Amino acid sequence: MELTGTILRGRAFEPVEGRIVIDEDGRIDAIEEASVHSTDIVLPAFVNAHTHIGDSIAKEAGGGLSLEELVAPPDGLKHRLLRDASHEELVSAMTRSLQYMQASGTAACLDFREGDVPGVEMLRAAASDLEIDALAFARGSIDAMEAGDGFGASGANDATFDRERTATRRAGKPFGIHAGEVDESDINPALDLDPDFLVHVVHPQPVHLERIADSQVPIVVCPRSNLVTNVGLSPYTELSERTTLALGTDNVMLNSPSMFREMEFLAKLSDLSATDILRMATINGAEIADLEYGLIEPGRAARLLVLDGDSHNLAGARDPVRAVVRRASADDITDVVFAT
Repeated sequence: MELTGTILRGRAFEPVEGRIVIDEDGRIDAIEEASVHSTDIVLPAFVNAHTHIGDSIAKEAGGGLSLEELVAPPDGLKHRLLRDASHEELVSAMTRSLQYMQASGTAACLDFREGDVPGVEMLRAAASDLEIDALAFARGSIDAMEAGDGFGASGANDATFDRERTATRRAGKPFGIHAGEVDESDINPALDLDPDFLVHVVHPQPVHLERIADSQVPIVVCPRSNLVTNVGLSPYTELSERTTLALGTDNVMLNSPSMFREMEFLAKLSDLSATDILRMATINGAEIADLEYGLIEPGRAARLLVLDGDSHNLAGARDPVRAVVRRASADDITDVVFAT
């Protein structure tokens, strides 16, 4: 299999005119520079590094409510709606969100999975006929973590999570935890757990920034969600100077799980470069979950996104990376290639 066009190659997303050769095992065999007639733009498929798709049954519910009123267990609106929904309704709604993500170029999502072992099983059922890797960062018990792909802790103010962290490390699976979303009080306790990644970190103080730099713990930021819940916005530049950032869309209740929208939003409210943001949406999230894709390089799994560079939206773009991050949308997609 071959793809031709402008290829955004490697970690720098260097635009290369030519072709990608994909072998029978679904891996990138070669990237050949050549003059081609294609106007396509080929880039790595996205990795959505933080989602809550269980609340897909409650899109745009709870307008005007605070973060606690929306999502705090056990009686936040989200949790009440989840309890009232049937198993079939929950699985069907999650499937629709995963279908949307796959169709819009997302190869994997790291889902913080409520509902203990049954919650993991529902996510597995929702993704069973799809090609997207829906990874369950389970919560509720060690059994749920063992059934899933890792552990996704709600926050260090909710519990100690020492046992879960020890068990996750023993199982060789990643441990992520929300931290600093509402205030700074749970950042130090979260860092004390030596997590594999943090989520949000909206309110770090200088001492937290120093600890983050020392530990190099990756951080997943979710700017649209933080704006909707009115908790503030992460100090993106300061965090990016200290560690690796990845990008997530957070609760489907609050936002569409569109990485295009998340990238554009972050690009236009921060000083981060388009190249940095595209890395956040691809390889940085992939590396948190130890996935074999996220870059266009020989030997990588071929999970790729093809955009029409001559669409009404993208025609005339002088910088393909900026165009992908700040302008492109699902309407510009011509193909989603999940060869593995």
